[in-house]
Amino acid sequence: MKIRFYGAARTVTGSQHLIEVNGKKLLLECGIFQGRRREFYERNCCFPFDPVDIDAVILSHAHIDHSGNLPNLVKQGYENPIYATPPTSELAGIMLRDSGYIYEENAEYINKRKRKHGDPVVEPLYTIEDAEKVPHLFSPVNYREVFEPVSGVTAHLVDAGHILGSAAVVLDIEENGKKTRLWFSGDIGRERLPLLRDPVMPQNVDVLLMECTYGNKSHRDPENAYIEFRNVVKKTVARGGKVIVPAFAVGRTQELVYALNRMITEGELPRIPVFVDSPLAINATEIFQKYPDYYDDETHEFVRTGRHPALTFPGLRYTRPVAESKEINERDEPMVIISASGMAEAGRILHHLIHNIEDERSTVCIVSWQAPHTLGRRLAEGKKIVRIFGEEVRVRAEIATIGGLSAHGGQNMLLNYAEAANENGLKQIYLVHGDEKPAQILTEKMGERGITKVRFPERGEIAEF
Repeated sequence: MKIRFYGAARTVTGSQHLIEVNGKKLLLECGIFQGRRREFYERNCCFPFDPVDIDAVILSHAHIDHSGNLPNLVKQGYENPIYATPPTSELAGIMLRDSGYIYEENAEYINKRKRKHGDPVVEPLYTIEDAEKVPHLFSPVNYREVFEPVSGVTAHLVDAGHILGSAAVVLDIEENGKKTRLWFSGDIGRERLPLLRDPVMPQNVDVLLMECTYGNKSHRDPENAYIEFRNVVKKTVARGGKVIVPAFAVGRTQELVYALNRMITEGELPRIPVFVDSPLAINATEIFQKYPDYYDDETHEFVRTGRHPALTFPGLRYTRPVAESKEINERDEPMVIISASGMAEAGRILHHLIHNIEDERSTVCIVSWQAPHTLGRRLAEGKKIVRIFGEEVRVRAEIATIGGLSAHGGQNMLLNYAEAANENGLKQIYLVHGDEKPAQILTEKMGERGITKVRFPERGEIAEF
């Protein structure tokens, strides 16, 4: 068996790990790499393998950094099954189509300027039409349901507690009479969060591929994050500004809507307008409601009492049409605008930022991890001048970063996860989906607990077992 680390290796985005076993090729994830524009196109357009040669794909969850390059994989010849849970299959379908739309829209916006100056036009990474060719390849499997993606490999998925339908992938591999259990964590969630059940811990593992996004720190209590977010909104509203929140459409948006619902219902905030300006978030909410069996007990209680986290409340407005989105920026009263994308790299959030980022009354609220070289990261780092749609703008709005809202497990959770895997003859841990500093600190912490067989692989590195 060989493991080739092609994405989310020494970085967080673009998850792709190729397993070669019994003459077959099994791809874990096919995510979008997010970063500088030139590298973005080079990494995402050109696979380090021939898609035609891939025999099966297994997807841990629907986030774009794990699923977002499936349209290019299919466009370049892949035509075999894509295994994922039913919610992941549906969420990925709408998210990929939305990405195709965004890539087309942004390319056209940029090309209008380029044509005026006689510059060469750009092509979208992929189109809606490309994205629509993916969903018919999905082969949904429920948690714990055993399936055989390639010969000699039996697999099942277990709850990862990250977003709706997210999973860790368990591969029981037999090759040349040798048996190996490979456990791929996907993105590890957190315990005691609303909506989702807690992550399932590893058992009887030989090789663990584990994410390490927050290997350098543990998260604060979610209630502290709630209070911090509430205070940011209160302060901004008091000075007459708008709160602009770049947010992932799946998971984070629903959590924020529920938090604002609670703040307004309990009288902690005045009844201000709240806009969810993301057709994708609306579609995702409908899928959340379709799969109540995936909720935790707390959410079942919310549903039972009519208090589902995504429930509409007075003042909340979901906006689908472009015309309604544009109207938001014509209004001058205090409000909250939640829009995608979560790293402020594409989509409607860019329009809200360019209209409000030079307004000293307003606040841009960063509520999730931001990849290097993205607009969200530049804002979080305090850059005073940034580029939006190719134009330089001065950052006069307040930038507030809210910790503790992450759907990723923090350092303590990752250590517990590794310890669970280390109980019965673990041969190796590979840390993926993380930057160098978190990986290094987590490796040191694991060493203190007697877990020493840990590696942080480079992109393109090959591991053999």
